[in-house]
Amino acid sequence: MKRDLDHLMETRRLDAIVVSGRVHGNPPLYYLTDGIALTQAHVIKRRGEQPVLIAGAMEREEAAATGLPVILSSRYNYRGLLKQHQGDRLAASVAYFQRMLEDQHITGRVGFYGVREQGAAYTFLRALAAALPEIEIVGEFGNNLFTAARATKSAEEAARIREVGRRTIEVVRETVAFLQSHAVGPDETLRRADDAVLTVGDVHAHIRRHIALQGLEDPEGFIFATGRDAGIPHSKGTLSLPMRLGESIVFDIYPCEAGGGYFFDMTRTFCLGYAPDAVARIYEDTRACQEQLIAALAVGEETRHYQQLTCEFYRQRGHPTLADDPQTLKGYVHSLGHGVGLELHESPTFSDTDGNTARLRPGHVFAIEPGLYYPEQGMGCRLEDVLYLDEDGVVHNFTTYPRELVIPMR
Repeated sequence: MKRDLDHLMETRRLDAIVVSGRVHGNPPLYYLTDGIALTQAHVIKRRGEQPVLIAGAMEREEAAATGLPVILSSRYNYRGLLKQHQGDRLAASVAYFQRMLEDQHITGRVGFYGVREQGAAYTFLRALAAALPEIEIVGEFGNNLFTAARATKSAEEAARIREVGRRTIEVVRETVAFLQSHAVGPDETLRRADDAVLTVGDVHAHIRRHIALQGLEDPEGFIFATGRDAGIPHSKGTLSLPMRLGESIVFDIYPCEAGGGYFFDMTRTFCLGYAPDAVARIYEDTRACQEQLIAALAVGEETRHYQQLTCEFYRQRGHPTLADDPQTLKGYVHSLGHGVGLELHESPTFSDTDGNTARLRPGHVFAIEPGLYYPEQGMGCRLEDVLYLDEDGVVHNFTTYPRELVIPMR
């Protein structure tokens, strides 16, 4: 949580941090500014002190709404520096940052965060380090300051995620109703009002429209895949395929708040009209697996333990798993879950890999998504719920949509 930033800075021996770039699509900067509608900005924070926001004059009112002390970027006169350095944008940018850091009396070990194209970031930070030998520029790889802070959510953050979940569930309900509104032809394909076959692409268009109607954004897309595509975990579906009775449908939807805020992530597996025995079997195995996992969630337990439980559960039901063959393309082929927040996939991870020492903690919001995939048999299944561990360690399931395989059709 944000209250942990100073402690996390201390453990990393950071005297200050600098977070820069565009706000939209830049989780560290969005986090510090509470998602206020700024185009781009810089935030500088000394350990133990309040962050300072540097923003353009055109956005001064929006900047003030963050509640942070605001300095207008014109104070550091980038245009004048660009003229002084004869149009050399790198040199002018280094001089601009030098003015900002000197103005805030920044010295010592300074961590740099935010989103910038990799080559540009590498070039800029090398040039800045050469120009400021009194500052040690620190970069992190992997679980950095902000991913560690954002791994646990405040009650307010959890409520925002839950609200995105409520709207997401409405999109799923509307999609099911849309499918049920179609007649079924003699060949078991769904038919539109003009008697043309309803396609996966038609359903995708409907989903996109209703995501927008719920006031959500869809930056990562979604998965609505049928038949063989449902057996490939991240296939988004072949748009030209017809919607048919009896095929497995994996519907994985993960929109976020408008403006690039908090995500939700849920998956349901459906069959229209009826479910073949083979699909019903992998579905019931997955539903039983997910129910057992959710019942076993406990503060302090290693997250990788739940991946191990999943592999053992599926193994006992006769399915191949990653634990038996890391290269398997059928059976259980992926990790169990992930944190959900300002990024679709964030800490904690549930992978059973070296280096994953994460344990469940109060404040974690995360997805649990077991699944089974048999593409050559033309089927797949996944169920995904978002869970929240509150400050008392009580588990709350934010995914209130029922787990029912068959969608009745007329």
